[in-house]
Amino acid sequence: MYGKVLLTFIFVLLLLLSYTIFIGNLDIRSYFFPHFKLSAVVPAACALDPSLRVFMYDLPRRFNVGMIDRRNTSETPVTVEDWPRWPENWGLKKQHSVEYWMMGSLIHGVEGREVVRVSDPELANAFFVPFFSSLSFNTHGHTMKDPATEIDRQLQVDLMELLKKSKYWQRSGGRDHVFPVTHPNAFRFLRDQLNDSIQVVVDFGRYPRHMSNLNKDVVSPYVHVVDSLTVDEPQDPYESRSTLLFFRGRTYRKDEGIVRVKLAKILSGYDDVHYERSVATEENIKLSSKGMRSSKFCLHPAGDTPSSCRLFDAIVSHCVPVIVSDQIELPFEDEIEYSQFSIFFSFKEALQPGYMVDQLRKFPKQKWTEMWKQLKNISQHYEFQYPPKREDAVSMLWRQVKHKIPGVSLSVHRSRRLKVPDWWQRK
Repeated sequence: MYGKVLLTFIFVLLLLLSYTIFIGNLDIRSYFFPHFKLSAVVPAACALDPSLRVFMYDLPRRFNVGMIDRRNTSETPVTVEDWPRWPENWGLKKQHSVEYWMMGSLIHGVEGREVVRVSDPELANAFFVPFFSSLSFNTHGHTMKDPATEIDRQLQVDLMELLKKSKYWQRSGGRDHVFPVTHPNAFRFLRDQLNDSIQVVVDFGRYPRHMSNLNKDVVSPYVHVVDSLTVDEPQDPYESRSTLLFFRGRTYRKDEGIVRVKLAKILSGYDDVHYERSVATEENIKLSSKGMRSSKFCLHPAGDTPSSCRLFDAIVSHCVPVIVSDQIELPFEDEIEYSQFSIFFSFKEALQPGYMVDQLRKFPKQKWTEMWKQLKNISQHYEFQYPPKREDAVSMLWRQVKHKIPGVSLSVHRSRRLKVPDWWQRK
């Protein structure tokens, strides 16, 4: 009898010991290896939390919302109580406003478990830098020759001086720091100092691979400038859209954007194709929205860079995108398959007279309808809003950032022991 009691006691003791080790209250290594210490131990609560833990630097307002709310001259960091609304009359500036919505999501909090803002940087696995670099370019010397450009340059200099004094920047070399830089000229004076950081970009059109690439950076949608189509339940959606192919925008662009001029000639003379040169005024944005909503297909040729806001305007208008860009990278592509609701043509195919229009005219109605339904299902992922909502664009972006963290950890750990940095790239 005493033997059974003893065995029962030993069994219960082992069970309690196992449970204590499992939940993290007891570090068994400290008993057997008293001199062994980890350089950094994540608290048990954090280890079990699937959320991305982000520390946001408290920067003076001149680096961010001070460019929006100029009447508030305070240098104290913005809070949820005085977070300013994005101005409704700012037109095309909105397309590069990803930085505003990402910062707002940390100020307010995101639905679900994608990201949690932490006040203790020791608990963070990513550091968000709330500098509105795109808005700074658009606000301070947009012509690039204006004397006000010096303000943009000085903001970048001041920011990097501040960051390089931070032990958290020094600890990782900035690799775990997140910078939204969606305008192609954002952070242009000191962009090379962000080479190792996680950059949130809309494409890689103007940057060498060592500066920005898919391995470490996140591709974001542009913020759409047309209003979203929220009620779209026609009896016959295909027949309700009378225009076959629609394009309205600038036709003279740089780099790959020269294709737009060539397409203007190739697509002229078709009754069911609308290809119009236009600039983005408030009235013209409304006309573009109307045109997209009444068209089966919306043309998305490359602009100054491989992508443009037009693609995401088409998505929220439920107009099947026709993408003509040989070097485009698309947001959230590990989760979203664009071929389910978009059609792709190479430059070579698109510039063959009659080829693209012929292919679109022969496109099966049933398949188009399936794409239209898919657009309605996925358009929520391209909405930027405050407060943020579950599975909207900002939520998706934070999930993309989280996917980059294992690579950041690998890079940081290797950098601490390598005697010859990046030796494998020198072969």
